Amino acid sequence: MDSLEKMTNRSEQKSRKFLKSLTQKQPQELLLVMGTGVSAAAAPGIPALRSWRGCLEAVLEAAEQLEVLHPGDVARFRRKVGKDRDLLVVAHDLIRKMSPRTGDTKPNFFQDCLMEVFDGLERHIQNPLVLQSVLSLMERGTMVLTTNYDNLLEIFGQQQNKPMESLDLKDKTKVLQWARGHVKYGVLHIHGLYTDPCGVVLDPSGYKDVTQDPEVMEVLQNLYRTKSFLFVGCGETLRDQIFQALFLYSVPDKVGLEHYMLVLKEGEDQFFKHQADMLLHGVKVVSFGASFDHFPGYVRDLAAQICRQRSPDADRVDSTTSLGNACQGCAKRKLEENGTEVSKQLRPSGLRHDTGYSDHPRDLLLNTSARLG
Repeated sequence: MDSLEKMTNRSEQKSRKFLKSLTQKQPQELLLVMGTGVSAAAAPGIPALRSWRGCLEAVLEAAEQLEVLHPGDVARFRRKVGKDRDLLVVAHDLIRKMSPRTGDTKPNFFQDCLMEVFDGLERHIQNPLVLQSVLSLMERGTMVLTTNYDNLLEIFGQQQNKPMESLDLKDKTKVLQWARGHVKYGVLHIHGLYTDPCGVVLDPSGYKDVTQDPEVMEVLQNLYRTKSFLFVGCGETLRDQIFQALFLYSVPDKVGLEHYMLVLKEGEDQFFKHQADMLLHGVKVVSFGASFDHFPGYVRDLAAQICRQRSPDADRVDSTTSLGNACQGCAKRKLEENGTEVSKQLRPSGLRHDTGYSDHPRDLLLNTSARLG
């Protein structure tokens, strides 16, 4: 084995190290924030899912094909997408341009373009490893919100017979239920969802009813104080105006918080500077590797470690409940360690007797990995 290969292997091994302060968290202590990287990993064949830039380029192409934007405006926005750094501002301007002159964003052609871009999403899921990992955490109590317009996670979850729900900030009742942990399979889309004709929002003014509601804001900001946010597939989320309005502006003492962000390590100096800067916001930046190819496997392994954490209440949970079923393997091992014979009736909760296939979260991860390998 030559020195270059040894260095590569050492780098890959290093990328598989996890912070114990993260892996020792209970799943219900986490709130997972999904960015475009999650969708890009699941459906790499759709350029619009890879980044904000890719999404805007696809929207402009759709606008040109549908003839809902003047050719001169298409060219102007293409130049802005190519050179501007703050693409959220570009997206906001594009939505305004494709909306009524009254300034209201409802109705608008931007949503029609998104529907064109994301048509037939379910046919494009090629690598569900990250989606399955997120779903396994949700099964154990992790909450999920996203800045993405797409509903790939919900589509995949429904395929696994999970009662997935897509939520947006305009439904106060649902938002409060979700924030209080009562919508187990709910995914909160803070920018809206492409399937909602009036749900696409990019700046806080679109959610003024939410940001000016003390009850909603207190519940949402309490999440940032009491949960550990795990940013997965995110880039500029902390610069996102809506995310800032919901979680950052009124939360003091950010250094005392403990959140986590998985990032691509593109360069030593850039990575460690970013790491130091984000600590000021209470965010620990962790590299999943020097290549995006490492991302799905890293998320899978991280989720598997977190899912192995035993709930403090596990001993008091009846095995007939859903949580009891999830912890039944732990109970079986404990009985064996104490020298107690385990009844044959104590089967793994996820085993389907007709097929021998297990739907336990840990086994689903392994089965998915095996099929993809």
